[in-house]
Amino acid sequence: MHFSIRPVREADRETFLTMSREFYGSDAVLHPIPEAYHTATFEELIGSERYLKCLLFEAEGVAAGYALLNFTFNHEAGGRVTWVEELYVRPAFQGRGCARQFFTWLEEHFPAARYRLEVEPENERAMALYHRVGFEPLPYAQMIRDRDEAAE
Repeated sequence: MHFSIRPVREADRETFLTMSREFYGSDAVLHPIPEAYHTATFEELIGSERYLKCLLFEAEGVAAGYALLNFTFNHEAGGRVTWVEELYVRPAFQGRGCARQFFTWLEEHFPAARYRLEVEPENERAMALYHRVGFEPLPYAQMIRDRDEAAE
């Protein structure tokens, strides 16, 4: 299978939006997100790569998935951290090495002191894959405070 990775482009709008909706409609996430979030994310991707970068996966010329990356600097890690914010491989392409190839590509093209991602504990297939490519659980609990909830 010929597999390639490239940055998302304006012409990929509908492809990205469709796959983003698929991802947020899957068991890989806690809950769906509002439609406006999909569009806002794409606008940020096209407008700037300052905070977020999207990579489109193609297999045999067909959109097979995508990855959203965020970049930070982390004192504890001693350098740049690349967050794999989202990693989605369409069901027809799962189990065919797309994600494993992505992680190899990621290290070659975005060297970092640390790579980080989140995974639902129930997503055992993804957790097993991440472990095989070198990820390990962190003993931290994460906490969030969304702006809308803080204002209430």
